[in-house]
Amino acid sequence: MNNGSKIKPNTEFTHLNTSGEANMVDVSNKSDTARVAIAQARILLGEAVLKKVRDQSIAKGDLLATARIAGIQAAKKCSDLIPLCHPLSLSKVVIDIEEFVENKKFGLSIIATCKTNGKTGVEMEALTAASIAALTIYDMCKALDKGLVIESVQLLEKQGGKSGHWLRQSIDAESVE
Repeated sequence: MNNGSKIKPNTEFTHLNTSGEANMVDVSNKSDTARVAIAQARILLGEAVLKKVRDQSIAKGDLLATARIAGIQAAKKCSDLIPLCHPLSLSKVVIDIEEFVENKKFGLSIIATCKTNGKTGVEMEALTAASIAALTIYDMCKALDKGLVIESVQLLEKQGGKSGHWLRQSIDAESVE
């Protein structure tokens, strides 16, 4: 609750200035480097809906092509959607969608890979791409089953920049293959 007093500024946060106000990070002094980020979203569809995906019989059209286009468009629009996110010149966006069956769960795994050569990373673009592709699948399948679940949106890997290479260590190998 805000009782009229200002929130004490915390200078440890990069997206706040010394007065505690929202602020886009200045990356002008950073060097351009090759950067890659890979993110994943999973959507649980149920066996009957997954069969319709396999048979390409979703009434709204080509589910996988539409989800791929939505993911690519989302990555390109990330800075319009996420406050304080830098607009990036993306050199590549790939959306891979594969089915999975595990522990009697049926679904699709969306893997978004984003690349750029720039001053800041592409993690948010990859996460946004995977998320929007999953939401598009949800939209196109919701008439078949209202119980669809989007789960485990996560960064899998990032490369480039000062922090170098990062790889999620706790990945269940079956969930990304």
